[in-house]
Amino acid sequence: MLRMKRILPVLIFAGAFAAGCAPQGEPTLTRMPFPDVDSSPHSPPRRETDRTPTPRPEPEQPQRTAETQAPRRRNEREWRYIVIHHSATERGNAATFDAAHRRRGWDGLGYHFVINNGAGGPDGNIEVGHRWHEQTHGAHCRTPGNEHNEYGIGICLVGDFSDRRPSRAQLRSLQNLVGRLASRYDIPPERVIGHGEAPQQSTACPGRHLQSYIERELRPWLRSRRAVAGR
Repeated sequence: MLRMKRILPVLIFAGAFAAGCAPQGEPTLTRMPFPDVDSSPHSPPRRETDRTPTPRPEPEQPQRTAETQAPRRRNEREWRYIVIHHSATERGNAATFDAAHRRRGWDGLGYHFVINNGAGGPDGNIEVGHRWHEQTHGAHCRTPGNEHNEYGIGICLVGDFSDRRPSRAQLRSLQNLVGRLASRYDIPPERVIGHGEAPQQSTACPGRHLQSYIERELRPWLRSRRAVAGR
């Protein structure tokens, strides 16, 4: 069972490092990361090469687990969107992005989840930020009315995907995480978007290769799951 790191306050200076797409981050999840679930490090997964082709996801019966069917907990937010980003950096992790965001005057890491690329954390490892544990708004996609920060789950993949795809491990973790979040909060595929698809955004984030994956593979897979579930 995959266990995930809970982000602790960052007390170190991280140089000039900053998450590149922030506005003006082969393991799979076996349990939804509810806010009150304790997290701890897990052993590094087997490394995959960035150039390894990712198999097209096949339609599957959505998992009817206790965690996706359980009543909402009192502190769970009414999430409406999932917004996917890239860091636009070659390396990094939730701690370095947290430090960079604090230097901008923010209250810590702007994303809810960060998926590592092997340079700063195990490839495909999912880090859970304080915003998710606290079920609070993001600071990753400012739109009119701040809709996509208030009700959007921010997921950042470490890397710059303007000229290459994320690693196989990152994509598998992203697919698994998004699938569970979308099921839990009944988020339709059309609301699972790349940062640049949000209203009034002038950004190349999440990079054309990750955006292509969202449009051609991830959303079709989500639609097939909803169709099987009769939604």
